[in-house]
Amino acid sequence: MKMNKILLVIGLMFGICVLVAGQSKKVARAYETFDAGEYYAAIDEFKRAYQQITDKKEKLHIAFNIAECYRITNNPSQASLWYGKVVAKDYENPVAILYYADALKMNQNYEEARAQYMHYKDLVPDDPRGADGIISCDQSLSWIENPTGYQVEEMKFINSRNSDYGPAYSRDDYQELYFTSSREETTGNAEHGGTGQAFSDIFFSTMDKKGKWSTPLPLPEPVNTEAEEGTPCLSGDYNTMYFTRCNVSKRKPMGCEIFKVERQGESWGREESLGIASDSLVIAHPAVSKDGLTLYFVSDMEGSTKTAEGKNSKDIWMVTRSDAKGKWSEPVNLPQAINTPGDEVFPFVHADGSLYFSSNGHPGMGGLDIFKARKSETGQWEIENMKYPINSSSDDFGIVFENERESGYLSSSRKGKGNDDIYSFLLPPLKFSIIGTVKNEKTDEVIPEALVKSIGSDGITLETNTARDGTFRFTLKPGTDYVFIAEKKGFLKGKERESTKGISQSTEFRTQIYLSSVEIPIELENIFFDLDKADLRPESMVSLDRLVETLNDNPNIVIELGSHTDFRATDEYNNDLSRRRAQAVVNYLIEKGIVRERLVAKGYGETTPKVVDKKDNEAYPFLPVGTVLSEKYITGLADEDQQEMANFLNRRTEFKVLREDYGTK
Repeated sequence: MKMNKILLVIGLMFGICVLVAGQSKKVARAYETFDAGEYYAAIDEFKRAYQQITDKKEKLHIAFNIAECYRITNNPSQASLWYGKVVAKDYENPVAILYYADALKMNQNYEEARAQYMHYKDLVPDDPRGADGIISCDQSLSWIENPTGYQVEEMKFINSRNSDYGPAYSRDDYQELYFTSSREETTGNAEHGGTGQAFSDIFFSTMDKKGKWSTPLPLPEPVNTEAEEGTPCLSGDYNTMYFTRCNVSKRKPMGCEIFKVERQGESWGREESLGIASDSLVIAHPAVSKDGLTLYFVSDMEGSTKTAEGKNSKDIWMVTRSDAKGKWSEPVNLPQAINTPGDEVFPFVHADGSLYFSSNGHPGMGGLDIFKARKSETGQWEIENMKYPINSSSDDFGIVFENERESGYLSSSRKGKGNDDIYSFLLPPLKFSIIGTVKNEKTDEVIPEALVKSIGSDGITLETNTARDGTFRFTLKPGTDYVFIAEKKGFLKGKERESTKGISQSTEFRTQIYLSSVEIPIELENIFFDLDKADLRPESMVSLDRLVETLNDNPNIVIELGSHTDFRATDEYNNDLSRRRAQAVVNYLIEKGIVRERLVAKGYGETTPKVVDKKDNEAYPFLPVGTVLSEKYITGLADEDQQEMANFLNRRTEFKVLREDYGTK
């Protein structure tokens, strides 16, 4: 049985109770236990009543409440089993379908969960939880397939068989960790009816010089008592600690308060309640800003967001003060961008001002997910799911960072020693590199000893030469745009682009840069004209714009633009048409800023048939490499479609380098 963190510290006081007239004492006792928040104890009582009851309708109500107990005590495998029984019997309340989907999702059965969310959405179209559940299932599958770069590991030396969660750093060297635990060494001997475990206390563990954590020990009085203590949070100077204390009475729900204590040497002084609200309310999970002037906390007090059933959900609230000695303001509920009809719990204030929290109201992977909230320039909160592996299909909550480093600890009910456990997380520095090959554009052969430049948007330019196999390599920086330019005598310069912006995982890029020889004509792909006209069609612009870029990259060359036709029509007509088409290309280049003196237009008509190369042969296997597509050869092809393909290859526009000394005289 995995314990529900919200129950443990906040003390869930709500349940769905269906009292049936004439029910037995066992049934009445089960509902009484449930209403008192002792969900763990209520499971066995409901099961005994389930075996005794013969009325099918009442039996179905009891089965639903068994499922509810397992849901609230965070046992998704048993919850899905019992909700499945209830749903199969067409339970009257469709919320059973929703909770069934939630439990399936927490078991990472996303496909079946999605189907149940669809079912619920059809039955209750106005409830956004159905649509959100569908989105969360789709997102979860994608996030698992494409994890972020965080490394998450279980803290085996700290975790126990019981619940361990809510880590907090207690020193500025980050070598001591406070956390909440219900392990056997807690103060007092009472068992919590809602969890089946001891009332939690705050424990600490210290790391030695070899990086090994000490055996966790409980903090002494006055911090720990026979009540429940947990979720510690320390001030920026680590001299003040805020924590939650929940008083629990047998079969009587009571509230939670936030206390603070001041450091006195190696120990803590007398505890003092912040008195944010009445001690009968739930005020829990403190998180203080670095300057100590803002305190976030969790409460279901009046003014909290309403659940779909009309009850108060757990929201994140805020109080402020003008100075460290000042009085806290009246509580302010955070906006709807953060708080939802679900539960928002376990806030944490990062050193950069971002607010982290856990929620089961925003679309997530299952149970509680950890979210990051930061204010935009307009003052609006922007919410981001931390995704996998920070989040999982289980409950993930209570994150703490090591100042501004992307490392720290979090709590999760994912597989560990059982119940809630503490995990470390680390985002290793991103490493980027690129391996490229420089090749001959016409022959696809590698080009050794080519000069390659890496030009970064950070203003840094590096150079290297390709190896014998034509390869080169550069190390790249995060968040940078790059242009890679390759050049070698006898070839036009070539280039490729890459960017590390927005990439959250270390990546090794691969690229190829093709260089065109200045000794042979270079065909321009996808240059099209209207039939019997010299008007460039719009789809030609992409290829011509690349030529503009080539001319700008090679400012010393003068080129001839040559246009060719097939053999059909007269020589005079073909020569005139090809000349006009070549001139149309020249005119376009001039419009794009290329000086006229670097361009020569020439029409070849049908006088220079194309010679089939390797690339042509790959596209048209019936044409052997080296074949001259003369009129005689084409008319000798038996298939009319093949003849048309050959004529298409002859209708082309090429450029060739005439000089490489423009601008040097």
